[in-house]
Amino acid sequence: MGPLRWLPLLGHLLLLRRSAAQSAGPIQVFVLPHSHMDVGWVYTVQESMQAYAANVYTTVVAELTRGQHRRFIVVEQEFFRLWWDGVASEQQKHQVRQLLNEGRLEFVLGGQVMHDEAVTHLDDQILQLTEGHGFLYETFGIRPQFSWHVDPFGASATTPTLFALAGFNAHLISRIDYNLKDGMQGTQGLQFVWRGSPSLLEQQEIFTHVMDHYSYCTPSYIPFSNRSGFYWNGVAVFPEPPPDGVYPNMSEPVTPANIHLYASALVANVKQRATWFRTPHILWPWGCDKQFFNASVQFKNMDPLLEYINNHSAQYSVTVQYATLSDYFQAVHAFNMTWDIRDHHDFLPYSSEPWQAWTGFYASRSTLKGLARQASAMLYAGESMFARYMRPEPHGTMDPMWALQQLQQLRWAVSEVQHHDAITGTESPKVNNMYVKHLRMGMLGIRKMMASIALDRSSVSGTDTRPMGYFASVYNPLAWTITTIVTLTVAFPNVNITDKSGQPVSAQVQNSTKAPSAYDLLILATIPGLSYKHYEVRHTHGDQADPKKLVVPMASTHKFSPKLRNHTSQKGRRLIPVTNDCYTLLFDQDTNMLHSIQERQSHHTVRITQEFLEYRANGDVKQGPISDNYLFAPNDTAEPTWGAVGMEMVVGPLATDIRQYFYRNITDQKYIYAIHTRLAHVHSSPTEELLCQRIEQHYRVGPLELNREAILRTISDLNSQQILYSDNNGYQMQQRPYKAFKSNPIARNYYPMVQSAFIEDDKSRLVLLAERAHGVSSQENGQVEVMLHRRLWNNMPFNLKYNLTLNDTSVAHSMLWLLLGPKSITTALRPRSGLALQHTPVVMFRELTDEEAPIQKPQNPQAVTLPPSLHLQILSIPGWNYSRDHAQHLKNLQTGPPGKPQANLQRMLLRLHHLYEEGEDPDLSQPVSVDLKVALQGLGSVVAMEERSLTGTWDMQTLQRWKWKTTGHLRGHPTYPPESAGSSIITVYPKEIRTFFVYFQ
Repeated sequence: MGPLRWLPLLGHLLLLRRSAAQSAGPIQVFVLPHSHMDVGWVYTVQESMQAYAANVYTTVVAELTRGQHRRFIVVEQEFFRLWWDGVASEQQKHQVRQLLNEGRLEFVLGGQVMHDEAVTHLDDQILQLTEGHGFLYETFGIRPQFSWHVDPFGASATTPTLFALAGFNAHLISRIDYNLKDGMQGTQGLQFVWRGSPSLLEQQEIFTHVMDHYSYCTPSYIPFSNRSGFYWNGVAVFPEPPPDGVYPNMSEPVTPANIHLYASALVANVKQRATWFRTPHILWPWGCDKQFFNASVQFKNMDPLLEYINNHSAQYSVTVQYATLSDYFQAVHAFNMTWDIRDHHDFLPYSSEPWQAWTGFYASRSTLKGLARQASAMLYAGESMFARYMRPEPHGTMDPMWALQQLQQLRWAVSEVQHHDAITGTESPKVNNMYVKHLRMGMLGIRKMMASIALDRSSVSGTDTRPMGYFASVYNPLAWTITTIVTLTVAFPNVNITDKSGQPVSAQVQNSTKAPSAYDLLILATIPGLSYKHYEVRHTHGDQADPKKLVVPMASTHKFSPKLRNHTSQKGRRLIPVTNDCYTLLFDQDTNMLHSIQERQSHHTVRITQEFLEYRANGDVKQGPISDNYLFAPNDTAEPTWGAVGMEMVVGPLATDIRQYFYRNITDQKYIYAIHTRLAHVHSSPTEELLCQRIEQHYRVGPLELNREAILRTISDLNSQQILYSDNNGYQMQQRPYKAFKSNPIARNYYPMVQSAFIEDDKSRLVLLAERAHGVSSQENGQVEVMLHRRLWNNMPFNLKYNLTLNDTSVAHSMLWLLLGPKSITTALRPRSGLALQHTPVVMFRELTDEEAPIQKPQNPQAVTLPPSLHLQILSIPGWNYSRDHAQHLKNLQTGPPGKPQANLQRMLLRLHHLYEEGEDPDLSQPVSVDLKVALQGLGSVVAMEERSLTGTWDMQTLQRWKWKTTGHLRGHPTYPPESAGSSIITVYPKEIRTFFVYFQ
């Protein structure tokens, strides 16, 4: 969740006007019971289950069964699944099914978690929704139709598009900038139709409701009490509930003596809210964090209160009822208003008050952010590798059900960490450790599975090496042919390397930066889509080297003496060029800093330099605004904290590495920052284009001193006008012009960079691609700064109470790729290069021994290749056992045998994503037609395919989403004609994401 930091209650009810729509009759209040349950945050999932989460479902189900008028919504599926699988009795399960059938219990959102919207990747958002929706549909035949995104720290424009694709009819958010929300309340603009994608427009629009400034919690303000208003069940006790079952009380019980005061407080709040909305329907959330773990007490107090208000409805001009989200949105939809349209702009960044810009979490716990994306990439590769293993039939000794269990374990772990207090870095240390443990365990299982497939072994080799060498399999998880440099860490410098046919391979050896006694073996690999390359790496022993086999050349290292930060040369610039077909990088020998980059195709040179700086954060709430794991509130502009920089160049035939080391003082032995820049010496041919056009940079930051926030600032002579572009979730770009805020302007001009950002002028664009989320900003013309790491401690009581101070002493290791060139080139390269960074080839290796027989090379099935505009977003065997026919599935649920049926290993989930916006590129932005039978023929003969909703639960031929009347007439691309029945040829339009079930012979 995070601190609510509510605005003070507004006290000018009589000054607020009523709308014409509301004056015609009584206000209809939909009291929506809910419990916000963070999957993590302060306490671990297990602690939360023990303290309150299990009791929420147990007591709510019991209370709903006792009262036909009562309602409740369920949001996070991780907690519900744990309760369903490990706590619920058969009687309770029967009651849940009955309540669902009656519409009195409703699943909203339906994902494993309520995911963050700022720093999560599109693919991982879809995964966690798919996991939750698959469980709900398989278990109940339920398909959520409304979102409940009440707590993420800002709202992305990707989210409405995804939720529309998932079949949702309406979208609900809460946390947006306080100034903006106040303005929307004043103009009754909290509800609108959001067209999140500029390419898709009305094709995937969704009605959106922004909660007013009271947010998702029941107002705690009450005129006659300083207690907590409408929360009667107490405060959850951690880690175990109290032995006597009596929780600390929060609210004064409703009695005949005070019921009129309670009613007056509720009605006054409702009438205040009614001035902010255009219809006479008010959504009144009842609940908050960890509420309803004793639902009996809650309903026992609210029941008579609602009855009292309805008995006096003529006096109050208000009627009240318990409701689900469906009840509320159906009433608003039936009112048949005409709604304004919001375009594709997001609601980021989020500020809750002056000096409270929630932009610090973009970079909090960078290590967890990196691990989460690494796990996601490994899962992506493992999914397609397992799908290939099963088609046309399993071709090894691995048990498919065991493999599916490994995939499911990592699916859960990656889904869990998308929670808005997980990947954001806003959780306590023990909860962070829980996420890391789950991710690492899941990754280990997938690593074992992939090794079993690629190497026909149960596990990969350990870290101890043996002198003979290695056998390596390299898997390309993307559906394109890629050329890249693969790095293996080996124990010896004298090696030769051959491919599957015994031919030598382009490679180089150099000293490793990871271990002093190890070496990095760089291999140039061209690998078709969803295919392997196999290599043998053998140790050559001096005179025993086979003269027929070429020894891999050793790169030469050139060291440059450290230079002071303010050093200026008296002799003029001495520039050292590092060149390939696409770029010439010039480094200043007198400063050991990058000086400029020449883009060789256009012969245009851009002055570029890079350095590390730190913002000093205030840690004392008595001294002013503080930075914490949520907030960024710098005292002043960033300052350099290094005094000298050393440099070395590692030059080989395949690549040159430039290693810069930043020291606090020139006499220090240990550096505090490092940049390792790599330029590959390859050609700008079509097969090597992506590798030639990128400048790879690895960063090492820390450990930081206390209350420091470290950035990498790239300074160029581009006339960018302080306009930055950064992405929403790796899906689409947002323009971020610098805004001259009166308060906290530095922090409020920070934005999330999940996968890419760029600045540009009329000649060149400088693109940054990231493998994890960061904060990014352009504070000056031609500048872009990336926040890489944070270490904070403060005395804010809230943070101290819950151990939420971010005293992160780790060393952060992150990576960016830089692209530079004309807009036409970088536009075409950016989406595919971002995916190449996210989904680098997976390397599996094992040791070779002298006694080992000649290796039986693993089967390398036919490549899967898609057009360059299309990304294979997922190729997976989910294992769902539900019937694809909805009526048949519901019948099976009613008559099916007890217990869970065997997983279906025949159904394959395929999702395709068009990477380009409409009009973005003359060629790549065109609609793409592809014959799936041809594209997937390497997996076998496709016998059936059907289009599904984003998460797979709806047949697209039967999905009918609600239509909302709007003021605008902007249209996206023409609605494409339906593919002819039985045809395997599909067309994907710009930015479309299309999902299919595919069945093979």
